[in-house]
Amino acid sequence: MKHQDFGERLNAAKNAKQAMAEKFRQRPGLDDPAVAERRAARASISAARDARTAEREAKRLADEANRVAEDARMAAEREARAVEQAEQDARMAAEKAADDARLEVERKAARDARYAARKARK
Repeated sequence: MKHQDFGERLNAAKNAKQAMAEKFRQRPGLDDPAVAERRAARASISAARDARTAEREAKRLADEANRVAEDARMAAEREARAVEQAEQDARMAAEKAADDARLEVERKAARDARYAARKARK
């Protein structure tokens, strides 16, 4: 293994710094066509991403609106069924009351007939 003295190490460090500086200077500038092309590609990718995001958001909002409309439709159907059931229950209650009244009248007539027959036998 070769031992370097202090001067050689300083020289090596200076050369390394110069190489890094030269590498940095060789980078293309903002007006370079390759840089402009990469910047345009990134901008188009970003625009496409934004369009997809907006599309997903619009789909989500449309789905939410459809869900709300479906919920409202189902609530209206439930309400209509409840009203129909209430009307049917009222109709059945009225029919039952009419049947009960008719049966009561028939029972009274039968009772009166029995009473009159018993009176007639005496």
